[in-house]
Amino acid sequence: MTKSTIKLTTQTYKKIALTGYLSLLSFMVLWIFVLNSSQGLSIWLNSIMFILPLLFPLKGMLNGNPFTYAWANFILILYFLHSTTTLWVNADDRMWAFIELILAFVTFYGCTCYAKYRGQELGLSIRKRKEK
Repeated sequence: MTKSTIKLTTQTYKKIALTGYLSLLSFMVLWIFVLNSSQGLSIWLNSIMFILPLLFPLKGMLNGNPFTYAWANFILILYFLHSTTTLWVNADDRMWAFIELILAFVTFYGCTCYAKYRGQELGLSIRKRKEK
């Protein structure tokens, strides 16, 4: 890949990641405060569990930091687990859980690709083990 091709794909993946991330954040607020049909946990506990973790990488993602995009994937695991568990357990919220799963996947894909290509642009790499 040439540098201009990498630059184009980097910006595309950044847009995909940010669109998925901001959509997931907005959707979780909407689901907890408007669409929530289950009365299992309080609204505030749900907010702390499902909205607060998404706010941690906000600044770094808006600034385009590839390290933030990489570690944001660890936070997205929570949303994969929540959506797949809800799909399995709660028939009333299956449609919302499916939307959450799609948004988490789009964000995960965009973050992974952006971190890879932006890291290549910046010359960052994982250090290889020294041979003895």
